[in-house]
Amino acid sequence: MRSPVAFASSPRLALIVVALLVFLSPEPGNVSREIFAAETTTTAEVAEGLTCQCGCGLTVANCNMPTCSFSVPIRAEIDAMIRKGMSRAQIIAFYRHKYGEKILSAPTAEGFNLLAWTMPFIALVLGGGLIALVVGRWRSNSPSAPSGSKPAGEPSSFDPELRRRLESELKERR
Repeated sequence: MRSPVAFASSPRLALIVVALLVFLSPEPGNVSREIFAAETTTTAEVAEGLTCQCGCGLTVANCNMPTCSFSVPIRAEIDAMIRKGMSRAQIIAFYRHKYGEKILSAPTAEGFNLLAWTMPFIALVLGGGLIALVVGRWRSNSPSAPSGSKPAGEPSSFDPELRRRLESELKERR
């Protein structure tokens, strides 16, 4: 059986305890989720999630045209929606329903758009696997010796007469 000290020092247990505390923590007593979300939602946060439709290619929050026919009225509408108590998700859903997917500054993680989010990671994993496979094959293929020859480690059998001549020539050169 594990000792209490060893069990308490387990990183997995610590992670589980923290997760339980976060998910089971009570909500503030007299504040509903909608009011809390409306108080923390700002126009800039919502406008960052929407793409300006004037052709500048920026978000509604970053459109730098002072008299933009799209971003200026949208920011005013977002302010009014926040004052009514709408959350960021509700406001973005409203504009998504009104203008379609093109209004979103980032694709949603559902349907075909899920492929746009996951494809770079899939490509990295497949590319890394391919590189590992190729390097593994290169390392396993040692340089091959010509056919009919013996590897360098094995002694070859010489003709005794040739060996004697070689030794005598070496002695003469010394």
